Amino acid sequence: MPQLPDDLDAVAVRTWCSLALEALGRERAEIDAINVYPIADGDTGTNLYLTVESAAAAVEAVFAAHETGATAPATADAVRAMAHGALIGARGNSGTILAQLLRGMAGVLADGGDAAHLRLALTRASAAARQAVAHPVEGTVLTVATAAAVAAQGDERELRAVVSAAYEGARAALAKTPEQLAVLGRAGVVDAGGRGLVAVLGALVEAVTGQAPVRGPRTGSGKAATPVDGGSVVGLPVGGVPVDGLAAVEGPLDCPEELDGGGPAFEVIYLLEARDEQVDRLRTRLDALGDSLVVVGGDGLWHVHVHVDDAGAAVEAGVEAGRPYRIRITHFATESGHDVRVQAEPAQRAVVVVVPGDGLAGLCTEAGATTVIARPGEPPASGELVDAIRRAHAREVVLLPNDAALRHTAAAAAEQARTEGVRVALVPTRAAVQGIAALAVHEPDRGFDEDVVAMTAAAGATRYAELAVAERQSWTMAGICQAGDILGLIDGDVAVIGADVPATARTVLDRMLAAGGELVTLVLGEDVPDAMADALEEHVREGYLAVDTVVYRGGHQRAPLLIGVE
Repeated sequence: MPQLPDDLDAVAVRTWCSLALEALGRERAEIDAINVYPIADGDTGTNLYLTVESAAAAVEAVFAAHETGATAPATADAVRAMAHGALIGARGNSGTILAQLLRGMAGVLADGGDAAHLRLALTRASAAARQAVAHPVEGTVLTVATAAAVAAQGDERELRAVVSAAYEGARAALAKTPEQLAVLGRAGVVDAGGRGLVAVLGALVEAVTGQAPVRGPRTGSGKAATPVDGGSVVGLPVGGVPVDGLAAVEGPLDCPEELDGGGPAFEVIYLLEARDEQVDRLRTRLDALGDSLVVVGGDGLWHVHVHVDDAGAAVEAGVEAGRPYRIRITHFATESGHDVRVQAEPAQRAVVVVVPGDGLAGLCTEAGATTVIARPGEPPASGELVDAIRRAHAREVVLLPNDAALRHTAAAAAEQARTEGVRVALVPTRAAVQGIAALAVHEPDRGFDEDVVAMTAAAGATRYAELAVAERQSWTMAGICQAGDILGLIDGDVAVIGADVPATARTVLDRMLAAGGELVTLVLGEDVPDAMADALEEHVREGYLAVDTVVYRGGHQRAPLLIGVE
């Protein structure tokens, strides 16, 4: 039996994320089914799952960076990664609020993971989430988070007692949500976002105590099946369970009596790089445009969620505040009080491609592909790839991950899309230049299998390389590198260690072209001058007469230069 933690250390945080992802994976269908507020679109469970998936992936990346070390990562690194991963991967209203809750906890747990720090972390998280929501409503996940924080403020000195108290407080508050929010009472359900938070807190209990929390009893009421705790599905009578811990919550903040009428037509979500003072003005502007406004984050990176009728104005507000990206716009149509997605007849075939920067995203979009941008340190989660497949809106989809590290993520996304009736073929491209080569031979008018074979062959015939800057001294296949050295990686392995980008690029090109080639593709990072591209083209032209060169601007990408040779 593994040793149980006395403090919430990095290993415990990793276990918590893994267990929370498992719990939401089991329960997301039930949570989706009871999603009636703020929009009855049946995706709260899925959104929470995708948010936690991104958080767990970020924590795993921290541990992967310490694989060669004898010790685990610092707790501060793990909790900050968890919060950052949740922020960049947050989905929907509930996922955005959960991201802020985790961010609020991380700010305290980075300094310590004992019982006292956890009590403070839960309090800070609840306050941060309420501050992020433009118009807080009782009977929602905010109420459940507050109750968890209040219940944790006992005399318990052990971490296990604190997490158990927080879980029980949240579970009791969840049962009472139908009394506080009229739309929940009419539907006979508890709040879906709160239900998800209870599952996340239940996972924390299991990570700390080694045992899954005890579920509540079943009660018969004649109501629809309604999850009211971390795992049980019970009929919840309106009237619920008294919650002593909610004494600290002052009355309803903005509780509407009727929420079944028409609402804004669009959900707009984006990440935003902006200064704090710009975000304050953004909140004011977006609040005037629509509702369900949640803005979370800090330190220059924010996640914005709002429901509006004018999606363009919401995006323009983000442009004025800073630099919005990963923009997602969902169109709703009100029908009998429920929101349904409006879509045209699906296309026969589409290509979904992961690209490392804005420049290649534009290039691939012009070629007819649906793109997902993988920004430095922010690989897409499987949910983001599934979203892209849905946006492509086709019966057949070819998926190009363009990164060896994404093969499992892409496979999971493909499998999920297949369960939704989409025929998906995964071409295992390992680099963006292979994806460009595959996209160049894509022909939607030929048979699906024939098209996939041609794209796979084109990708496989493309050798790839990239330049990177060494972050620290380390052993490589080309020798020992020092921090600041320029590394030339060919087919994923370090082959050249150089002092500057131009000379290293020339050496890499020579090694790749020694085996032959007809076409060189250069993808330049945003800080690489055009003069270097001209010099490399000249180098190829003078040394390899039969080889052509094409140059693309990749924009903001991890590597200063990507190279492909076909």
